[in-house]
Amino acid sequence: MMETNTEITGKIDQEFFKQLVQSKCGKERDNIVQKPAYGVDTSIIDLGNGSGLAVSSDPLSLIPSLGLKESAWLTVHLMANDIATTGFAPEYVQFVLNLPSDFSTQLFKEYWQYVHQFCKESDISITGGHTGGVHGQQSTTPGGGTMFVQASLNKLLTSANANAGDAIVVTKESALAATSILAKSFPKTVQMKLGDDIYHQAAQNFYRTSVLPEALAAANLLEAATELNAMHDVTEGGVLGAIVEMAHASGCGFYVYNERIPVNKTTVPITDLFGIDHRISLGAGSMIMAVRPERTTTLIDKLQNQDIPAVEVGKLTENGKGFKLNENGTEKVFEFNGEDPYWNAFYKAMEEGWK
Repeated sequence: MMETNTEITGKIDQEFFKQLVQSKCGKERDNIVQKPAYGVDTSIIDLGNGSGLAVSSDPLSLIPSLGLKESAWLTVHLMANDIATTGFAPEYVQFVLNLPSDFSTQLFKEYWQYVHQFCKESDISITGGHTGGVHGQQSTTPGGGTMFVQASLNKLLTSANANAGDAIVVTKESALAATSILAKSFPKTVQMKLGDDIYHQAAQNFYRTSVLPEALAAANLLEAATELNAMHDVTEGGVLGAIVEMAHASGCGFYVYNERIPVNKTTVPITDLFGIDHRISLGAGSMIMAVRPERTTTLIDKLQNQDIPAVEVGKLTENGKGFKLNENGTEKVFEFNGEDPYWNAFYKAMEEGWK
């Protein structure tokens, strides 16, 4: 049994969700097609007449060492990434900002201008929310937001609809967000220890952390729920953590080849420098797709023609076969406790005065 008085750090795990959240979700309604579930970032509501509403919520970002523009980018696009897993782009958003009391009007003006800019560029309308200052608030996640999109009910995907036998396609590379944020947060240290080339490439990767392009490309190319069955954006827990969540949500196992997990020239040097495992580190910008095997080559070719790297890393299996990882020809049971090493690495670097 889980200890209910244990301190909560990071994203809750499956056992926590099952015991304390899943059965306590207010009034039951028959038109909620996708209810709250572990490993599922969107809810789907049947609006009638073949129309559905997809809804997703996420924390906001305000990271002083990263910058106001970069924080605003994460605020908008990490939420948009969740909605993108439906195969559609978000249309509306609500924000709740509980800002530090010493966050000046001028700083808010700059931050909000970028939030507005990134929403406008992505055709997202801001429909309301709440804004205020909170004494003692120093969190890098000062509030939250909710995005919405209305679309054909039978076209809306979730991460819970993958099937055994589906190929697992991963876009871009692992630890994309972790490595880019760490490089931009500690530029002098990364430049000194790894060189200018690694630093500049990692910093440029920051604005590759949206998965809307690949999600919409896949949804426009493949038939929803028959060829493209599920998508899940990579966040905390990295590529492998996202595959675990999709498998749990869909009632599947998986078989993944470790050597196929994509990296680029900045991934390993930066994750080694900060002492984190790229496979399970913050990976916004990468998308996990469950695709019928006969359509994977077509999809990968389509994405690569749009300068979006993609690779098949394994397949989903029957539930009873568990989670398997093939490392250098040796098959192992993959176990993940849900803890993303990125956060500890970030705060440790801060404490040690890395610049």
